[in-house]
Order: sequence, then C-alpha cells, then structure tokens
Amino acid sequence: MFKRNSEMEALIAGVDEAGRGPLAGNVVAAAVILDPAKHIVGLRDSKALSAKARERLAQEIRDKALAFALGEATVEEIDRLNILQATMLAMQRAVAVLSLAPHEVWVDGNRAPMVPYPVRAIVKGDRDVEAISAASILAKTVRDAQMMALDARYPAYGFRQHKGYGTAAHLAALATHGACPEHRRSFAPVAQVLTRAQHGATPDSR
Repeated sequence: MFKRNSEMEALIAGVDEAGRGPLAGNVVAAAVILDPAKHIVGLRDSKALSAKARERLAQEIRDKALAFALGEATVEEIDRLNILQATMLAMQRAVAVLSLAPHEVWVDGNRAPMVPYPVRAIVKGDRDVEAISAASILAKTVRDAQMMALDARYPAYGFRQHKGYGTAAHLAALATHGACPEHRRSFAPVAQVLTRAQHGATPDSR
C-alpha cells in the first residue's frame, strides 16, 4: 500500500470513481491518503460490500485517513465532454483539493487523469490496493446519497432502487415519463427517448 524509500514513507493517494455507467446523475470521484498507523479492517471494492458496510467504512475512512477529498463532474459536463473525460475531470478535482500533497497518485483502472504528481493506473486497484478501495467506498456512498436525494425530487424514476443504472424498471420509467433534467442526454437510452419526443411521439409510444 505505502511504498517506502530511504527517507520516508510515501504518501499514496488512492483514487476511484462512482457513476460512470448510469443514465443519470453526476460522476463522483474520491481521493484518499490512508494513515498507515490507523489500519481500517475490511477495505475492499465498494461493489463487494453491502450498503450498511459501505456506510460504516466510509465514516471510518473519514475519521482515520490522513486526507480525503471528493470531486465531481456534472451531467452537463458528461454530455459535453463524454463520460471518460468527465471521469478524468472529477478525479483531477478530487486530487486538487486534498489537504496533503501526495507523493504518488494510484488510480483504479487502465486510464489515469493528468495530475501534478507521479500517477499510476492499476487494473483492479479497487480490489488490490487499500487506498483505492477506500476511495471507491467514499465515492460510492456519496453518489448513492445524491441519488437518494434525486429520488425525492423525481420519484417516478426509482432512483432510490437502481441509483440511475439502466435497469428494466428505469428504462420503463424513461419510456413512460421521458427524461428528467438529471438524465444524461448523450447516453443512448436517454437519447432515444428524446428523439422520439422530438418526432412528436408520446414517451411511451414505440
């Protein structure tokens, strides 16, 4: 996790995101520098944890980490830039507001954002690197909370259940109600609904 050199223990910022795949909502990234003196038991990829476990670990990460930060890219930025570039932007924003400057940045996946530090992309980093696992947990819990808030604003879509992913229930709601302001217009299922509406079709017509 923390690489040692001859002088000091390096500060590694683990970075991960939540929300690349959904049809609605922002993409959220987190950057975490763990404290090697304060071990957190149970860190792993957020997708392998229950919601209750994620919430418990997220609080422990906030309490014990040397530093953590969050960054987001909005639906409008996702549609303008594309989801990959918007994800890189969210990660850059998270790293930029860390209260400690890391010596290295380790990012989950096979692509890494441009940041003013040495950076590594690590495939399956959210499984194998504790700092990245911690970042995945923070990002996921923050984004899930955002989707719960969206559910209160737009209850017809079921955001509480599917968190914006393209489930059968979500696609059915899109077909029935059309897109809400938080849907990503550049994603195919949403674009198809908008195209039908532009041609004068009702949302639920085929």
